[in-house]
Amino acid sequence: MTFKVAIIGRPNVGKSTLFNRLVGRKLALVDDTPGVTRDRRVHAAKLYDLHFDVIDTAGFEDAAASSLPGRMRAQTEIAIREADLIFFTIDAKSGLMPDDKTFAEIVRKSGKPVVVVANKAEARGAQGGMLEAWELGLGEPIPVSAEHGQGLPDLRDAVISALGEARAFGEEEEDTDEEVAASEVLIGEDITDPDAEPSYDDTKPMRIAVVGRPNAGKSTLINALIGEERLLTGPEAGITRDSISVDWDWHGRRLKLFDTAGMRRKARIHEKLEVMSVQDGLRAIRFAEIVIIVLDATIPFEKQDLQIADLIIREGRAPVIAFNKWDLIDYPQELLAELREKTERLLPQARGLQAVPVSAETGRGLDKLMDAVIRTHRVWNSRVSTGKLNRWLEGILAHHPPPAVAGRRLKIKYVTQAKTRPPGFVVSCSRPDAMPQSYVRYLSNSLREAFDMPGVPIRIALRTSENPFAGRAKKRR
Repeated sequence: MTFKVAIIGRPNVGKSTLFNRLVGRKLALVDDTPGVTRDRRVHAAKLYDLHFDVIDTAGFEDAAASSLPGRMRAQTEIAIREADLIFFTIDAKSGLMPDDKTFAEIVRKSGKPVVVVANKAEARGAQGGMLEAWELGLGEPIPVSAEHGQGLPDLRDAVISALGEARAFGEEEEDTDEEVAASEVLIGEDITDPDAEPSYDDTKPMRIAVVGRPNAGKSTLINALIGEERLLTGPEAGITRDSISVDWDWHGRRLKLFDTAGMRRKARIHEKLEVMSVQDGLRAIRFAEIVIIVLDATIPFEKQDLQIADLIIREGRAPVIAFNKWDLIDYPQELLAELREKTERLLPQARGLQAVPVSAETGRGLDKLMDAVIRTHRVWNSRVSTGKLNRWLEGILAHHPPPAVAGRRLKIKYVTQAKTRPPGFVVSCSRPDAMPQSYVRYLSNSLREAFDMPGVPIRIALRTSENPFAGRAKKRR
């Protein structure tokens, strides 16, 4: 069994920088602005020969429970309860602050083993802050520089001393690094051999990103799905900054949900931190398989909603729309018919897109939403045999052949599926450059209807087959 380490401390002491150092990649957003981290984030980490899970937390602040800092503190207190070991992080450069002593008392009362991490120890004058850290009464402070990777051997020894060798070197999971790497790979590579791998694999965790404008209810929706207050929520817009992943099991199907920051129009984004948050959300979309677009049902289909949906489709992800805050709607039947008509009209590039009314506050419609997610995922992974495709193509060419361009008829020879995730097809034809886009859209829509592939992007590549005698003719000359 691996152990869990919670990194806690007041704002701006370098907790997220230490978290990134331990997990070996820049997952958490880091900025000089205090209070960047708000939700707790858990990830597999490694410190030389020690393997464990590390929890990044929000800065500990003394505030009213109902306020945003108070709710952030509640998330940190949950992390303390979950952890087996606590890294109490201070800023050695600035020395102890009054809040450090207050929070040290809370940590002491938890009864958990503690390692005092004196971060920013490379700075001039940090020795004074190191000596002050003894006043906390939590043991010897360990000087480290999370940014530069200094002091990590001493930190490893401190972990072993705090937990004991038996606990620190407990049952290690041999495939930890491979599993972490597998969770980060991009999906959608070409499949050259249709029989090389199954078209649908439900044994690996399905990656689902939840996106939308600020205050649409993304974090509340994830909390409602998993049945616990895992993510920080509230009436304030823009609470979520990092893309936080949550593991979940739905009816025996393993899922990994990614909460993302709200995406505003580019013209309204001025702060560097918000730019970083949006970039983190875009990265989550590219890593995802399914993307749930959360729309506020009281103000749906704003321009930004359509731009987000278009981005997801262009990236080749499989979109599902959740019309949230359905409990606030007075005439649900009339509005649902109107919204579904708008979905078809405004997003024709993914015709048949699944759209489900939900209420994250009351839990209404969540099972239907997940059913739509599973159906869409199956379509996104679907494969059609070459024989079926070419029988379909014969009927299409007989009913509606490609037009003549510059007095010459375009010829289509055959079609085959080259990849899945999303479905991608190669059409062999004469003069691909001359093929009108309107006819390519006709082929795409006909494919979608004939083989029941609603709501996912379909990609068609036009190729010309080379003349096998062209090279010989050149040689003879």
